[in-house]
Amino acid sequence: MKYRRRIYYSSAQRTQIWDRWQRGEAMSSIDRLFDRNSSSVFSVISPTGGIRPTDRHRGKLALSLKEREEISRGLSINVSLRSIARKLNRSPSTISREVQRNGGQVAYRAAAADQAAWDRALRPKACKLACHPSLSHAVSVKLRSKWSPEQISDWLKRSLPGDVNKQVSHETIYRSLFIQACGVLKKELLDHLRAKRTIRRSRHASLKRKRLGQIKDAVSISKRPACVEDRAIPGHWEGDLIGGSKNSYIATLVERQTRSVMLIKVANKDTSSVISGLIKHTHKLPKELYKSLTWDRGKEIIDHLSLTLVTDVAVYFCDPHSPWQRGSNENTNLLLRQYLPRGTDLSVHTRPELDAIARQLNERPCKTLQYQTPAEKFSQCVAATS
Repeated sequence: MKYRRRIYYSSAQRTQIWDRWQRGEAMSSIDRLFDRNSSSVFSVISPTGGIRPTDRHRGKLALSLKEREEISRGLSINVSLRSIARKLNRSPSTISREVQRNGGQVAYRAAAADQAAWDRALRPKACKLACHPSLSHAVSVKLRSKWSPEQISDWLKRSLPGDVNKQVSHETIYRSLFIQACGVLKKELLDHLRAKRTIRRSRHASLKRKRLGQIKDAVSISKRPACVEDRAIPGHWEGDLIGGSKNSYIATLVERQTRSVMLIKVANKDTSSVISGLIKHTHKLPKELYKSLTWDRGKEIIDHLSLTLVTDVAVYFCDPHSPWQRGSNENTNLLLRQYLPRGTDLSVHTRPELDAIARQLNERPCKTLQYQTPAEKFSQCVAATS
């Protein structure tokens, strides 16, 4: 069996990893810098839950490595401890304790003594939640109730404004959750957080993802004409992608006035595949019945200007985190999951099969259409345009 060679990072490399992680870079991006697997970067970040350890500094009064070298050299030529202390401008008792705690005059070595001093200095302060069990219990109860750490922190401040020992910052809660060495909050409480992560992400990463999600020259849904909003005329569509396993996707379109459904098979989620699929779809309809398209903020539609240029279809975008603004499409997607279940490979469905599913939905009576079918309504619109 072939074993992989263990990967070690120098102190400078670890500093660089943490700097990039705090700037919001992904592990896959960081590992390329060192030409290594992202799992090796994860081994640096995960022990502290993605939270950067505090940089350690030697105290102003502590002995330096250079001073310890002088002590070691003095002992090797039988110089007295008082003479060494005088030379270093230190108290003789300081030198005596240093030598005795590190093996005595015979076994004293500067490098080993310096490392031992760093190890002895590791006296982590107990977490506030560890010092106050009642506070820890209150935080645990609220986490199980699906409260976020920030909500818990604000609630404690409002409930007990004068008692500092009964208050805790949201960062302390996160540290207790993600750094299990603290041993305060149980790891299973992580399952109650909205984001199912095992390590803490920098706030810069969230901001970076938001910037990446922005779509150039996007026209907000608020600028959509009133005739589209009140469904007065046909030809205005709502669209989205539904996903399956093995990177398989299907584009779904719903006409706002008639609730007519159309399904488009796309190769994958990239914008070129989705836009080309939508362009081919426009050629199947009269121009009067394809005037606008409303989509969410997904990156699959980032090349919307090409769609408008080729088809003259206006594209409008929902507000961030507001998929309900294209409610007809959202409701239809829920119905489609009866035919295209989550977690299944959607690429196995042929175009005739997708057309059959759309036809079955379009032939169901719809309460909002006074129990007419979308197919009947859409046929009337086609007849009116010819």
